Amino acid sequence: MPAQSIRAPEIGGEAPSGSMRSIETDRRSLQQGAPSANLALAHVVNGQATLHNQPDSTTPVATLPVRTPVQRLNCTEVWCEVRTEGGRTGYVPASSVSNVWMYVSKADQRLFLYRGPRLVNTFEIDVGYNTFADKKRRGSPEDRDHWRTPEGVFYVVDKRPRSEFYKALVLNYPTSADAERGLENELISKSEYDAIVEAQKERRMPPMDTKLGGWIEIHGKGTGGATNWTQGCVAVQNQVMNTLWIDVEVGTPVLIE
Repeated sequence: MPAQSIRAPEIGGEAPSGSMRSIETDRRSLQQGAPSANLALAHVVNGQATLHNQPDSTTPVATLPVRTPVQRLNCTEVWCEVRTEGGRTGYVPASSVSNVWMYVSKADQRLFLYRGPRLVNTFEIDVGYNTFADKKRRGSPEDRDHWRTPEGVFYVVDKRPRSEFYKALVLNYPTSADAERGLENELISKSEYDAIVEAQKERRMPPMDTKLGGWIEIHGKGTGGATNWTQGCVAVQNQVMNTLWIDVEVGTPVLIE
C-alpha cells in the first residue's frame, strides 16, 4: 500500500516531520540526548573515513565505514570534529561527511533535496509506470504493472557518470527487507537471500539480477512533466542531475514514499 504523501515545506524551511522521523529512526536518531540541539546529524560518504585524535593525518584511531552516522560538532573547510554513536569524538576530513539527503514523493512526483532539516531545492520527477504501488518484483514489457518505484529508506551505492540516461545515482535496492519478503514469497532462493543480506552488511551493491529486480536509479533524461514512464527509476531533467551530482555522494540517504 503506498505511503501517505507528506506535504513538503517551502525552500529554506524544515523537513516534513514524517520524513525526518523515517531517516532518524533508520539511523537510530543520534540527536537523542545530544548536549546541544544544534548538533548536525550527518553520515560518512565516499567510502570509509579515518577518525583522528587531532585535526591532522598523524593520529588515526579508528575507521568509519560509509553510511556511519555521526554528529558534526565543529567543522572547518578541511576537518570536522565529530562524535560517533558510541560517544567517541575525533576528527575526520570535512569531505568525508555530509548531511545531504533526498526525499522522493511518488504522490507529488517531486524530489526534495535537504541539508539536514533544511530544504534547499525541489525538482519535478518521473517515476515508474505503476506509480501507486510499492515494488515487489521485477517487471517486464509483458508485466508493466511491476515497473514500480520502490518505497523505503535507501542510499546511493554508486555514481555512474556515463549512463544510458545521462548520469545515474544507483540505489541499494533490493535491501535486506526486500530479500526477506522475497524469500517468504518464494521469489528468490536462500543463496540469493544470503547474498543480498551480506551486501547490505558490507555496505556494497546488492545483486541486481534476482526476481526482485534491481538497478533502481535516480537518473537523467526526465521529461520535467511528472510522467510515469520508467521501469521503477526516478528520472529528472539533465540539468537537475547536474545539480544533484555535485551535492549527492555515495552513502547519501534517500527516502522514497
